Amino acid sequence: MREILGRRRRLRLRRRARPAPLDAVLTCATAWQWPVLPGVGLEAAGGRGGRGRGCACPDPECAVPGAHPFDPGLLAATTDERMVRWWWTNRPTAPIVLATGGRAPCALSLPAVAAARALAELDRMGTRLGPVVATPTRWSLLVAPYSLERLGELLHAKDRVPSSLRFHSGGGYLVLPPSGVGAGQVRWERAPAPGPRPGSGGKRGAVGSAEPWLPDVGAVLDALVEASDSAPDGGSRLAY
Repeated sequence: MREILGRRRRLRLRRRARPAPLDAVLTCATAWQWPVLPGVGLEAAGGRGGRGRGCACPDPECAVPGAHPFDPGLLAATTDERMVRWWWTNRPTAPIVLATGGRAPCALSLPAVAAARALAELDRMGTRLGPVVATPTRWSLLVAPYSLERLGELLHAKDRVPSSLRFHSGGGYLVLPPSGVGAGQVRWERAPAPGPRPGSGGKRGAVGSAEPWLPDVGAVLDALVEASDSAPDGGSRLAY
């Protein structure tokens, strides 16, 4: 009996240690000034036709179950604390969706196995990485905001860019921890750490500030392209 009680106590402590979605989303929106909105989430177990927890959106063939905006749409993303509190008070388990681009971080994502190789290579090269978001199937590296023109220039110099490497910039989005989506739990593979943004001159996001440090896209692109080249090509289907 003592062993059972001890196990229950440990489980309770683990639950308390998990970051609450509301706390996490308020940090993103208010401390870091990242525009967010609630994702569509998953339907209840035994949902449509008893097929388990699929996406709560109307599309029965949704490629990213739970991991996308629906209502409200992406343009509703905000840093307003009152709006964020209202959303997650009414939907406490909703995934946290970051609207990428503008003044918010952008990201590059690739299959998990390839991403692990890329991170190991970047570490070997001494490249400082920013936050890395992981699902069981894909990892996403957050980078400083970049324009489509800048990205186009960088990609033009490549012989080939695999479609398994994807870009999340202006008009895009990314699901952040501790969200639960169809692919599984979203977590930090590399947790956010404070520091200056590239080219900020120390004015915005200076060392010691709450805003996470983000590398320039050019610092990580080569390693991600090379790693993605050996990953399965997912074609146009944006599956996580």
